[in-house]
Amino acid sequence: MSTATAHRGDVERHRENTIAAVRSAIDAGAEFIEIDVRVTRDGRVVVLHDETLERLWGLDREVSQVDWADVAALGEGENRIPLLADVLTLAAGTSSTLLIDSSTPEIVDAAMRVVLGSGVRVAWCGALEALRTVRALDPEASIWLPWDRRDLPSADVLAELRPDVVNTEYLLLSAELIDVVHRAGLDVACWTVDDEDAMRWVLALGADVVTTNRLGVLRKVVAEGRASWEEAPRPVKLTDDELVEAIAVAGELARWANDFTRNADLGDVRTKANAADHVTAVDLAVEAHVRKVIAERLPGHLVVGEEMGGVARPGVPCWYVDPVDGTANLANGVPWTAFSLALAIDREPFVAVVGDVWRDQVFAAVAGKGAELDGRPLELQTSDRAESGLEGRIVSTELLNHSPWPGMDLFLDGLRDRFCTLRVMGSGTLTLAGPAAGRGVGAVIERFSPIDHLASALVVREAGGVLLDDNGNETVWPESGGILAARPEYAQELHKLWSVARRKGV
Repeated sequence: MSTATAHRGDVERHRENTIAAVRSAIDAGAEFIEIDVRVTRDGRVVVLHDETLERLWGLDREVSQVDWADVAALGEGENRIPLLADVLTLAAGTSSTLLIDSSTPEIVDAAMRVVLGSGVRVAWCGALEALRTVRALDPEASIWLPWDRRDLPSADVLAELRPDVVNTEYLLLSAELIDVVHRAGLDVACWTVDDEDAMRWVLALGADVVTTNRLGVLRKVVAEGRASWEEAPRPVKLTDDELVEAIAVAGELARWANDFTRNADLGDVRTKANAADHVTAVDLAVEAHVRKVIAERLPGHLVVGEEMGGVARPGVPCWYVDPVDGTANLANGVPWTAFSLALAIDREPFVAVVGDVWRDQVFAAVAGKGAELDGRPLELQTSDRAESGLEGRIVSTELLNHSPWPGMDLFLDGLRDRFCTLRVMGSGTLTLAGPAAGRGVGAVIERFSPIDHLASALVVREAGGVLLDDNGNETVWPESGGILAARPEYAQELHKLWSVARRKGV
């Protein structure tokens, strides 16, 4: 049976971290009640999450710069900021254990004096350095080790802190993490789980403790039993911190790859599947660097690459990288190549960058947040010339390996009849991304690959373009076959030409 932790008390009914919220959580039978502590200017330890008093109490001051008398004047009755000592007294002798979240060693030092003076047993969570102070001050303290990574806690950190619980954001949970922690004789806690399906998923996975803002809902879900839990879908998300770091890493790698590719020695140019399938020392060096940086900055993330392979796993963030898209161009002195990098979980992309190497530009996109080129937003607007259709426009495509794709000649004929010009430039990444930046009105790729095309597809989608699969369905990641990217006003006409050409060309 999983244990419930009430996040900042019973916040469904009362303001967080107040006596009323803690009392209600105790009455509801929460096994743990997570509270946060801060220290006032005159050294009193209060129960408060934020550094400032603005969000909940309307005072734009840091609590560390305000005396306790001024803090105590805020609110009324049990709906006010309490002293830690008063919350300890409230919890003493009940079946609920206070879980004290501390952000710094200095706050821990002050809070620990209050706790030890009360004689009440508590548990501690929070920042790693703060918990090191907890362990130094109290060798017997109950510690919840924070774990905000997708890899596994090392034996060294477990030996150092001797935690009872490993505490992680629920999106980082995995069966492997739970197994390793359980084999070490510890429990696994996860936070902050408010969605019902997410509750079911973490319970089915084997989490021992679930922290929530919705204590009543969690109790209901727990009562449903395992048969209900196991039907819940896996959450497909990144944590907020993980997304921020992924965006930063992707941008840095794209800029580095642009510079490195332009200036590096090609080394020996080799071939893979055939004489037209090139690989250079640059391809290998760029991919090796990408893998190294991701392993260091985002441990637990996977990489699937053009040169070194790899395999995606369900529910695990995976980066798809083509270090040099257009290697035949690079090997033959044609300055038209790209760097492609996209992060996805399962078939849901989150972050993408495309390095336009020889222009030294970087396309970037974040799912739901738009696309940009060198920091300038990409927002496709309907053209004033849309009524004339494809006439006078440019559309791009790529060969299938080194050969025309079936029906490509008929596609060219259809464009010719509309006085529309076709371009084949030798980089599927740049070809597919082109319409997002106004480089032609559309692009057709006959065989989609996430390594080569996912980054560009996300850029196009976030810029307001249309992406269609073989059957005309909108998608950023086709199940099979090819993909068409276009400005919205040209998508249907272009897809019809592509479909007819493919059907007749078989």
